[in-house]
Amino acid sequence: MQEIPAPERVLIVDDHSLVRDGLRSILEISFPECDVMEAGSFEEALDALQQADEVDLVLLDITMPDVERLSGLRQLRADFPSTPVVMVTGLNDPIIMRDALAAGAAGFVPKSLKRQAILDALQQVLSGEIYLPDLESVGSDDTRIREDEEIRAKIDSLTPQQRVVLGHLVAGLLNKQIAHELDVSMTTVKAHVSAILQKLNVFSRTQAVIMANRVGFVD
Repeated sequence: MQEIPAPERVLIVDDHSLVRDGLRSILEISFPECDVMEAGSFEEALDALQQADEVDLVLLDITMPDVERLSGLRQLRADFPSTPVVMVTGLNDPIIMRDALAAGAAGFVPKSLKRQAILDALQQVLSGEIYLPDLESVGSDDTRIREDEEIRAKIDSLTPQQRVVLGHLVAGLLNKQIAHELDVSMTTVKAHVSAILQKLNVFSRTQAVIMANRVGFVD
């Protein structure tokens, strides 16, 4: 069996430090000589790649706050075509997986995979192959369609004003910015946000934005 060369430099791009720490641990244990770089934003990732001599692999979170969906992947493939990019995601979505592969991803690794499975996936990519998880682990198209319908029904339950506020959340505005845009008080905005989270059955603004982006919500 041909030995897979160890990567000399890997860039982890994720806005959550715990995720970066977990991936770094896997890489450092498996490839002790590897230079593991980190970026907490897509802008930091671009700076790191421009300054580095060569990066063997990029592990890119699919839901970075400073890029829209797969635009970050497409930019990396355009600017650094020789660097393989593996999408690392908490979204078990076969449609996004196919879209990522079509945009040039070298693999699609769910964060729910066990440590050894993640390592196996990375080694497969380093050997020049494309890694895909077991389709059973990412669900079926029917499941995706049903889940999207449920999300749209929840969004449809929002009042017109709540939909406007959700649109501003998706755009990345803070409460005080939304209050200024709508010419209402901060208390009113907070009440709208709280109602939105309750109706969407999520616990944070980030989750609400991810849910809205999943079905392409545009107010």
